[in-house]
Amino acid sequence: MNNYRYEDEVHTDPIGYRTDEGSEFHRAVNAPGPREVGRSRAQRRQDLEAERRKRRGRTVGLALGLIVVLAVAGVGYFVFDRFTGGPGGPEDFASGTAGPSVVVRVHPGDTAEQIGADAVDKGVVASTGAFMSAAVQNSSISAVQPGYYLLPSHVPASEAVTALVDPAARVGSVVISEGRQLHDSSDVNTEAVKKGIYTLLSEASCIDTTGSGTPTCISYEDFNAAGAAEDSSTLGVPDWAAERVSTVPDRDRQLEGLISAGSWDFDPTASPTDILAQLVSESAETYESTGILTAGANSGLDPYQTLVAASLVERESLPQDFSKVARVIINRLAEPQKLEFDSTVNYALDTTEVATTDLDRATVTPWNTYAMEGLPATPIASPSVGAVEAVEAPADGDWLYFVTINTAGETLFTRSYDEHLANIGKVEDGFLESGR
Repeated sequence: MNNYRYEDEVHTDPIGYRTDEGSEFHRAVNAPGPREVGRSRAQRRQDLEAERRKRRGRTVGLALGLIVVLAVAGVGYFVFDRFTGGPGGPEDFASGTAGPSVVVRVHPGDTAEQIGADAVDKGVVASTGAFMSAAVQNSSISAVQPGYYLLPSHVPASEAVTALVDPAARVGSVVISEGRQLHDSSDVNTEAVKKGIYTLLSEASCIDTTGSGTPTCISYEDFNAAGAAEDSSTLGVPDWAAERVSTVPDRDRQLEGLISAGSWDFDPTASPTDILAQLVSESAETYESTGILTAGANSGLDPYQTLVAASLVERESLPQDFSKVARVIINRLAEPQKLEFDSTVNYALDTTEVATTDLDRATVTPWNTYAMEGLPATPIASPSVGAVEAVEAPADGDWLYFVTINTAGETLFTRSYDEHLANIGKVEDGFLESGR
């Protein structure tokens, strides 16, 4: 500790010399001899004090430098310890001890540490440190997308990371296209089967946890049974649809339209009820983001009716005509006038074709808009966000009729029935003929 004194206080300089007037240091400083002319004792003391401050600054600088070095060393040791578990390395499983495969979820924005923590919880790796150490050595980790992955358990971290970055490890991933229905349907002319949502979910649920080569799946029938549950609240049905869903004429179809089009990820080890509840509740959020809860002020339809109308728009037209077809629906409902959409006839038949037969159109069902006024009992497919928005804000127009005249999707609109008949005359040969 370096203390200094002026006048009667005694101090020592940085190297231990006394500096009071009786000291040898003081006498030496003030001894006769060469000195600067005209400099007073006070000025010489000021010079001495300046020199001492400089020495103190160098001492403090050295001390601070030592502190920084120690801090950097401490951080380095922390990082080393975090990744390696210390001098002995992180705990890791040995090769050749793999157990049954398990499903690990990668959330949006997950870091390698967070993925590793879930892998530890699922018994995939022995420690987060081992996983992180392996992850930083595999550049493909940056390409891993949010979703669910089937990984072997009780394996070295390097093997776990290698398995994770393999695209084949991803499970529970499904794409639901616009206009897709819950159940399979067939094309009248080609007999080709269009897979329904329940079939797509069943296929995406298949996983092989034992490595036997024979995967286990949630069946189509299991999804259909879960989707027909009497208590729709267990299926994530939103409040704005609950009342209508509770009164649908066919329980198997009560979730129609409530699972939106898009790319989905689900845990294939979950129950079919939980999987459907996830898809329905997240779809409700998608629909609500379009303004479906308040759009009735413009369209005159409640949220569920908006969804039903949007499904008709989706099945009856191409995106460039969505808003016009939506206006036709609203205009006809206001007349009132039957909608008379062939897509609603096809829905009850589980078939697809542009045209329908006279007998089919005359058959009364809760969906056939040739046989009744108003909207169908449920949506007839999963509408796209674009179709929902078209119903929420339809184009301005007085149209009551439209007809698609060719395979390119060219569609003509009019309010006059006579003009509509003339437009039908423009249909390409065979385009509107039924395959039955």
